[in-house]
Amino acid sequence: MAAKIKKGDKVIVLTGKDKGKTGEVTRVIPDQDRVVVAGVNTVKRHQRPTQNQPGGIEEKDAPIHVSNVALADPKTDKPTRVGFAVKDGKKVRVAKASGEVIDG
Repeated sequence: MAAKIKKGDKVIVLTGKDKGKTGEVTRVIPDQDRVVVAGVNTVKRHQRPTQNQPGGIEEKDAPIHVSNVALADPKTDKPTRVGFAVKDGKKVRVAKASGEVIDG
C-alpha cells in the first residue's frame, strides 16, 4: 500500500482528546499504522537517571493511529482524503477536496 501520510505532512486530528489540533508528522510507523505528530497526544514519562542524562519527568509525543488524523488540504487547511494521480509520468498524491497536488 502506498503511503498516504508521510513525514513532514501537516495533519489535523479527527478524534480523541486532541481533536481539532493540527501539527506536523515527525515520524511514521508503517507496521503499526501509526504516526507521531508534533504537539499532539503528549504524555509524561518518568525517567530514571543514567550516566548520560538526569532523571525527571519528561514530556514526549506518543504515536496516534493513522485513521485518527487527516491530511490538511494545502488550499483550505481543512481535513481531506488523499488520492493518487499520474502527472508527467510520476505518481503524485492529490487532495480529494480541492484536487490540489500535495507533493511536487
